[in-house]
Amino acid sequence: MSRNLNSVRSNWDWWLTSIVLALMLLGLVNLYSAAYNPERTFLFDIRALYGKQIMWMGIGIFLGVVISLIDSEFIRKLTPAAFLVVTFLLVVVLFSRPIHGARSWLGFGSFGIQPSEFAKVTTALMLAFLIGQGRIKQITKKKVFQVLLLVFGTMSLILAQNDTGTFLVFTAFFFVMYREGITFDPIILYFLNNLLGLRYKSTWVGVHFIPVLFGVIFFSIITLYFAESKHSFYFLPSIDVPGWALLVVIMTVLGLIIALLTNQLSTARTKRRILSVVLISYIGSILLIGAVSFGYLKVLQSHQKDRIDLWLGKIEDKDGKDYNRNRALAAVGSGGFSGNGYQQAVLASPQSHHVPESETDFIFCVYAEEWGFIGSLLLVFLFTTLLVRLVIIAERQRSRFARVYAYSVAMIIFYHFAINIGMNVGLLPVIGIPLPFFSYGGSAMMAFSVMFFILLKLDSQRKDVLAT
Repeated sequence: MSRNLNSVRSNWDWWLTSIVLALMLLGLVNLYSAAYNPERTFLFDIRALYGKQIMWMGIGIFLGVVISLIDSEFIRKLTPAAFLVVTFLLVVVLFSRPIHGARSWLGFGSFGIQPSEFAKVTTALMLAFLIGQGRIKQITKKKVFQVLLLVFGTMSLILAQNDTGTFLVFTAFFFVMYREGITFDPIILYFLNNLLGLRYKSTWVGVHFIPVLFGVIFFSIITLYFAESKHSFYFLPSIDVPGWALLVVIMTVLGLIIALLTNQLSTARTKRRILSVVLISYIGSILLIGAVSFGYLKVLQSHQKDRIDLWLGKIEDKDGKDYNRNRALAAVGSGGFSGNGYQQAVLASPQSHHVPESETDFIFCVYAEEWGFIGSLLLVFLFTTLLVRLVIIAERQRSRFARVYAYSVAMIIFYHFAINIGMNVGLLPVIGIPLPFFSYGGSAMMAFSVMFFILLKLDSQRKDVLAT
């Protein structure tokens, strides 16, 4: 036992541990200013948000110490059970009382937990468990469908809670799947061959993942912009054509023109390949337009649609619907190069003091106003160093289970970091996503702590694992 502990300590990644602890402490200092209560100035006062945050940090570190004493193989074996428990909680929370329009919290007296935060950890583990099963590196069609069912199933439960922020975070797992050679090709081939009667052996989607991704983002933004609009034509003055229907017509006409030109100008050798790309692109774009339009028009609530419309510039309401983002931008801008000084949100009542959710989703604007560009650069540097370290850890793993889990952690952190900062500086629409180890939140703090300590434990025993 002592020999095993000595081995773990000697292989423990203290660089990653130090970065996480630095973010925790920096976040606590910032939270003390953002949530300062002159009636409860004691840092450890449990009745204040910063006192509760210290409690959550303590619980998270305690859980981390417990995890450090568990063998990594036991963690892997425990993964299916942990995933089932959290999935059960995701179902139970659907019957809870909605808070801010979302059914995401399970209340226990004056406290509550958010199962979706822990679902990030268990889904990352389960994804690693499924991909890492056995010692055969080949990815079978069965395994592809298993991992897609895992991710889409969990995302569906998150979407049913009306938690669109966390729903978006779960798309991070698709990048991890791509890293391991898992793409949507089997589903596309099944659709083309079984439903359309074609005989394709492969598609170009998996190979050209990045261009396809940018195409999806581009068409999604275009669809969001035009989905709710109405258009009339001089030859049909009495009929208003919905924007999404007009996009479908445009894509159909473009598809036919490209197909006809390909049929006339291409050689027989390249004609089939080009036509297959056109067909897949057309079907994919129509499905994407339909899915995005349906989600925007039928799934999103009015305040969520307003956030997207404000971001796209379709509407303007700086002191109303766009108040949060407008105040956050003003707070970040007022920080200047060196900031206005610590606790100025309390002493001088500047911009960030008027931003709702300044302790959680908009915690960065408080920090940026007080510490300015220099302080913001330090925070970005810490998160960038953290992400680089996570990639290094992922690449040095000998087992596929540990590697997939490490990349999952890296992508989850990247999503949270990029979306939260982007939201605070106006680059992205307002979405309820906390900044890891920085924003206030018990479930997030405990979940991220558990997530990182599991990774640290797996990494510390990497030399004892056979390569897979």
